[in-house]
Amino acid sequence: MGKIVSVLYVSLDGAFEDLSWTGPYFNDELQSWQYDNLMAADVMLLGRKTYEGFKEAWPKMTAETGDFGEKMNSMPKRVATTTLTEPEWNATFIQGDVAEAVRELKAGPDSVLMGGSADLVNYLTKHRLIDEYRIMVYPLVVGKGRKVWQDGTEVNLELAKSFVTKTGVAVLTYLPA
Repeated sequence: MGKIVSVLYVSLDGAFEDLSWTGPYFNDELQSWQYDNLMAADVMLLGRKTYEGFKEAWPKMTAETGDFGEKMNSMPKRVATTTLTEPEWNATFIQGDVAEAVRELKAGPDSVLMGGSADLVNYLTKHRLIDEYRIMVYPLVVGKGRKVWQDGTEVNLELAKSFVTKTGVAVLTYLPA
């Protein structure tokens, strides 16, 4: 059976947009952790905004990112969108009921990694479809921007694993309680 794993970058005040503030904290520990996340996945699940950003950036970075970039560019992607019509970058667009499509994805053998995609994370959380939340909490308050969790999104979580990097990023793995 498949598993849906969400990976999020979040400031202490819940911001997730314009991740330029993560740069000073990113180190070998986070790079290794992100590498392990990607290499363990079979499929990437993305919302439209994240897909468009990744599709624009990743194909240009293969030389400096090695096998991480190769995997990122070659793995199949499932994208929740109501506006895009021409899939690129190994993508298949989810048509119709997103919750049902993700249930079908979970019923298969693939491990599914969600990067970012806060709107999709909220939607899937409300439908109880995320199996694991891996959240990097950065030690700063951004003070502006969209927050990850929307009003009306509720879920009880149980801490499964955690560690803190040398730069102070708390890496928290939660399972639905």
